[in-house]
Amino acid sequence: MLMIRSIVRPEKADSVMESLMEAGFPAVTKINVVGRGKQRGIKIGEIVYDEIPKELLMTVVPDKDKDFIVKTVMKAARSGEKGSFGDGKIFVSPVEEVYTISSGIKETPDGKTEVVKV
Repeated sequence: MLMIRSIVRPEKADSVMESLMEAGFPAVTKINVVGRGKQRGIKIGEIVYDEIPKELLMTVVPDKDKDFIVKTVMKAARSGEKGSFGDGKIFVSPVEEVYTISSGIKETPDGKTEVVKV
C-alpha cells in the first residue's frame, strides 16, 4: 500500500478529486495548507507573499495503482497543457498498516486483515 499526498492549487483540488472519483478511487482526505516552493513565494510590487494557499489531498492505494493515480492527479492538477510554477507536488510513501476505527479491522500491504479487539 502507498500513501499519495498531492499538494495542488486550491482551484484544481475539486477537479483532482472528481478525476479520482471517476477513476474508482473515491477515498481522499483534503486539507487546506499554506507553503512555498523553490520560487520562495510570489512578489507583487513591494509585497512578498511567502505563504501561498494550497490543498493537500491524501489517498492510500495498492502499489499496483501508483502510476495510474500519479498520472490522474498530474493531468487534473496541471495548469494548461505544459503546466506552470506552483502547480504542486506529489509525494509517494509506503504504508505499513491501516486501521478502520469503526470496525477495528487492520489491513497490511500483503492483503492480510484481522480484527483488533479494543
